[in-house]
Amino acid sequence: MSHPVNHPEKDRKEQKIMDAITDVPDKMIKEAAETNCRKITSPFKKWQQLAAAACILLILAAGISSTVLHEQNRGGDKPSKTSAAVPLLKVTMPEAYAFDDYETRTQIREDNPVDDSFLNAVNTFSYETASALLTDSNKNINYSPLSLYYALALAASGADGETEQEFWDLLHVNDSETLSDQCGRLYRLLYLDNEFTVQKIANSLWMDDSINWKENFIQNASDHFYASVFSMDLSDENAPKAMSEWISEQTENNLAPEFKNDPEAILTIINTVHFRSEWIDAFDPSATQEDTFYLSDGSGINCEFMNAKYGSHGFSKGSNYVRSNLSLKNGSMVFILPDDGISPRSLIDTPEKMKEVFEGGETYTGEVTWKVPKFDFASDLDLTDTLKELGMTSAFEETADFSKITDSFAVLSQVSQGTHISINEEGVSASYY
Repeated sequence: MSHPVNHPEKDRKEQKIMDAITDVPDKMIKEAAETNCRKITSPFKKWQQLAAAACILLILAAGISSTVLHEQNRGGDKPSKTSAAVPLLKVTMPEAYAFDDYETRTQIREDNPVDDSFLNAVNTFSYETASALLTDSNKNINYSPLSLYYALALAASGADGETEQEFWDLLHVNDSETLSDQCGRLYRLLYLDNEFTVQKIANSLWMDDSINWKENFIQNASDHFYASVFSMDLSDENAPKAMSEWISEQTENNLAPEFKNDPEAILTIINTVHFRSEWIDAFDPSATQEDTFYLSDGSGINCEFMNAKYGSHGFSKGSNYVRSNLSLKNGSMVFILPDDGISPRSLIDTPEKMKEVFEGGETYTGEVTWKVPKFDFASDLDLTDTLKELGMTSAFEETADFSKITDSFAVLSQVSQGTHISINEEGVSASYY
């Protein structure tokens, strides 16, 4: 992984932090019928990547995951409600600093140590969920494990009993206090807003104003997740519009989802992760040319490919794949090219295989030629069934225990994520809802 340029004091911990967030695929590009990756005889073991279109891509992207809590057996007349969203807590975001302000960056890192065990937890969760989501898909998917992790961690902080334990098992933590604390530290480490890169996580709670909510849950959401808290009548037709406008604001107007009104909802948790950054070495627009992108059935379509060649560039070769990355002014985008005749999905159909293609292989330095399609696409994911398959079932059943959020009987009804990602000659932009 590559990190902010010209900063020699970056240490092993920062490497692990970025790996925990970026080393899981955010989307899969369509399989190519033919790939070219050949060894070139030279003093260096050079590799030439000629069909990076047929690959699994990785980027620290952006996203929103939303969870919706329903009240069970709510009876009687509801108290009077408001149609407008009323902010209950005003959140002060972490300090932003300039790209070359190494002193502030170092101080933030020193003030927010993140445990290795937590970084491993995020990595493991990412591989497990991404493998489950991407393997069975027959279309392009953009997915943010980080966004889902934060949304579920917020919900977990309000769970108890068996429901809480299932959250812990899925998120690979032992208690909610540690989970909240580590999420807060990681949040502050990742937060960036400078002239070259925006990397922002945002959380919000949308709470029905007829329900009595637990103060500790709200305060924890504010302190560790920087969550904005809104109170309103969630059955009102203005509620979906207010949530959509909030999402649009957090993602620089890249997303404006149309939510349906849910009269039974009492709490909606929304997480957004918005990312944009420039390539360290931008592609030359004059080198962009139309070429053939091969589909899994052997047919081809024409699209624009960005082109570049580097005489000395790092790459890794493993069983059935080659991996390399393009550096951004914060982080990098990782490309994995399957060997000729290898389906991309076969490389990630288990969490163990996915970890291997993003972390394994022998490392080389040599000539790498990039031929990357420009793209711009969105996807919408219902994550509910995937979470159930991974063992989180209690939260969706009548026996759900969210007693740390409210004394009302409540159950999780839906977990979803929507995304948008694009790359061009200048860099990468990605947003999720």
